[in-house]
Amino acid sequence: MRYDARVPDLTAVWLLYRREMRTALREKNIVVNSILIPIFLYPFMLWAVFTGVMFVQGQTEGMVARVAVAAVPDAHRDLRREMEKGEGIRLEPSDAAVLERIRDGSLDALLEFLPAEGDAARLTDNFRARVSFDGSKERSRAARDRLEEALRRYREAWLEREAARLGIGAEAWQVFTVTPRNMASGKEMGRFILGLMLPLFFVIMVAVGCFYPAIDATAGERERSTWETLMTVAAPRWAIVVSKYLVVTTFGLLAGILNLTAMTVTMRPVLRPLLERSGESLEFAVPLAALPVLATGALLLAAFAAAGMMVFAVFARTFKEGQSMVTPFYMLLLVPVMFLQVPGLQFSLPLALIPVVNVTMMIREAISGTFRAPQIALTLVSSAALVAGALALATAILRHEDVVIGSYGGSFNRMVKERLLARRKGGA
Repeated sequence: MRYDARVPDLTAVWLLYRREMRTALREKNIVVNSILIPIFLYPFMLWAVFTGVMFVQGQTEGMVARVAVAAVPDAHRDLRREMEKGEGIRLEPSDAAVLERIRDGSLDALLEFLPAEGDAARLTDNFRARVSFDGSKERSRAARDRLEEALRRYREAWLEREAARLGIGAEAWQVFTVTPRNMASGKEMGRFILGLMLPLFFVIMVAVGCFYPAIDATAGERERSTWETLMTVAAPRWAIVVSKYLVVTTFGLLAGILNLTAMTVTMRPVLRPLLERSGESLEFAVPLAALPVLATGALLLAAFAAAGMMVFAVFARTFKEGQSMVTPFYMLLLVPVMFLQVPGLQFSLPLALIPVVNVTMMIREAISGTFRAPQIALTLVSSAALVAGALALATAILRHEDVVIGSYGGSFNRMVKERLLARRKGGA
């Protein structure tokens, strides 16, 4: 591609952008990680996770818990008989080494009957039940759950019999009952689940989509020895940086949108077995009003990730070195998303100032159909300012010829202290 010095700067950016896009699309790593993985990998991982959950649950349900029962009080012989007849529990003999058998895995749990204490001892034939198990073993925890469920059913039946013997009706001794009622529709519950899961995958995919293009646009050029040729074209340095930046942002945006679409489409087929077992009928659909917010969030997140990764990757001499330099920033992008799991977290104005968190919170609320105008506006302004600052920093770094050709031997911190800050102080 040939460039003319008379070409306007914006036209030069467009020409360079097209050139960079064609070059990037020829790179197998970029196509795989920015296009194919967002479409196939995480939907496949989601299917694999839930298939594994269903398999483990099936194995647990088919398991027979090996339980030892200590001496049962004479008044509660029915409890032992019910456990002997019940499915999923096999009674084993109890001996002096029963606790050691639980630790070594040859026994799953021990049920002991202890005398009632305090006011509870006033009730005839009352007792305390203690279940000993090994919490580090899945079989032992499952045995505990089955024993507790059997004890709960027996306790309710025993209380009913005792109340009837004393002439007390069920309503009197139960006092009140609690009946849950979920007011959310299937569509609202589907949006709630999407809002919990999609932001995390969304951030990961946008970051992955920017990762390889950012390294290829800087360290890749240097490794191919094409930086010097690119610097000789009749275009200002900032136009070259902006064109590369737009390419990285494009791949990050594309990765986020493709992953969001793939996850939304595959969510219901993947979760169908769990939904059928629970009797739920959920609708996994993103509201149309949320699409502009999701697109804007993807653009902001991609713009920030692209700018940050280019700042770190610009100091790398090889592609492999670029990977090691950008990886810490990639991991840093994922840290704020962990805070989204805090129960009751609300999209407040202070959160709208925190990078990545503000965009993911905006996306999560948009999926659920909630739009907070002040928080969205503050997110747009703060994210745009952050992106502009990162892009300006990358442009300032690439003005130095030794950085461009790879002969600079300092780090990012040294560059900021010795050149950028020193020049600003000198100019002041």
